[in-house]
Amino acid sequence: MAKRLAAAEKEVLVEVVRFTQKNGLKGSDGGWKEFLSRNDKKFGDSVSDPRKRSRDVLLAFLQTFSKDFQKPVTFWFQYFGKLVKRQKERSAVQQYMNYFPDKVSPEQKLVQLTAEHPEYRKNYCFPSYREGWKVLRIGEVSSLVSSSAMLAIDCEMVLCDDGTEAVVRVCVVDNNLEVKLDILVNPSKAITDYRTHITGVSKKDLGVTSSLVDVQKSLKRILAKGKILIGQSLYRDLCALKIDYSQVIDTAYIFKYANLPTTASASLNSLCKSVLGYSVREDGEPHNCLKDAEAAMNLVLAKLKHGFHDPIKVAASCVSESDALKLLAHRIPVHLPCQELCKVFSGNPSIDDKIDSRIRGEFYSTCISFNEIDEVEKAFEELDGQMTKDSGGRLQKYVLMKRDSGDVVSFYVRKMVYASQPNQFEFPKKRPQPTEEAEPKKEQADGDQQKKKRKSKKHVN
Repeated sequence: MAKRLAAAEKEVLVEVVRFTQKNGLKGSDGGWKEFLSRNDKKFGDSVSDPRKRSRDVLLAFLQTFSKDFQKPVTFWFQYFGKLVKRQKERSAVQQYMNYFPDKVSPEQKLVQLTAEHPEYRKNYCFPSYREGWKVLRIGEVSSLVSSSAMLAIDCEMVLCDDGTEAVVRVCVVDNNLEVKLDILVNPSKAITDYRTHITGVSKKDLGVTSSLVDVQKSLKRILAKGKILIGQSLYRDLCALKIDYSQVIDTAYIFKYANLPTTASASLNSLCKSVLGYSVREDGEPHNCLKDAEAAMNLVLAKLKHGFHDPIKVAASCVSESDALKLLAHRIPVHLPCQELCKVFSGNPSIDDKIDSRIRGEFYSTCISFNEIDEVEKAFEELDGQMTKDSGGRLQKYVLMKRDSGDVVSFYVRKMVYASQPNQFEFPKKRPQPTEEAEPKKEQADGDQQKKKRKSKKHVN
């Protein structure tokens, strides 16, 4: 495995390092940034993008995992070897598609379209090194790219006592909407919330013996020979099922949206309204696992038949219920503890702790959660700040907050949903200028003087 890692191309090593970043993995010299700080005296972690680092630096970092005392010596090398193999499989598929475009099935092109989505790399990078995970093989490349066999899946999850989600029902249908799997699953741990109003599953339904391992075995069997797996935001189902599989079509990723940012996706119900002309469920109606799987398959079949190459408009309600109860605070200075943000919001919100994946240089972002939609609207309206729009057209405010120490910090607070009606006002997209002009820094003042000298020389000439 060590030889496979050492022989990998730089692009593959970049993806493996990104994987360690996303999952917070650390070797004997710490995480990626810690490794750079300790081993690069010139740049430190100021250039932390793996793509901008040499192949030797990437490999040196990954080799620190072989010395990790918390795992057997061969553990990380074996797992990284699997990642390298997966990346090579993806590269081989891409090369085959480039060389033999006429042999590529329309279904496989949708698999590729899913993989090209801006959010794919982040969401489909699974922690399959953890206990209980299964990595399913995709088969030979030549037969893979011509495959048209598809299965659509949907899962229902409950909230468990340990704060995790567990699968309680799994449904799978084929191209003809024939049911291939419809099974209730016993989570084998205490359940805090059955979410019956969403899942349609209650305590009396779970007097069953089927386990997650049983479901994994069934899926391995029916996905044999590289069948394509379809789902709406499918990565969530795969995470709950603890299955790592790359032959996927995510129905949230294969359509372009006229009124959403490129990184946003629509809900299944909104997509069905816009593409198929019907709703999967009425407002307040519980999810039906089988209907949702059928809807995902129908969306793919419609895409294959009609193309839908032009951007489609989806309802503003495409944002999930949980997201609609949040405001996003971003561009927050890293020295500001996230819990201090509470003082600028009305009501009684809760704030997510900042996490590494949300830190971008000197700033981070976090979500402020409320219990009711009205609380969200009120908190946003009462924020004292200049209204702007982000690059995706969502309303946000530029907020100045005075700390107990007397320091003033600034950040943005953005709505997670679009305005229900077109706004009558034009808002600037750039950061507003502060009301009091600060003194220019020495470097800036010197730069301004140099510009004036250059301009005066041009006029003299």
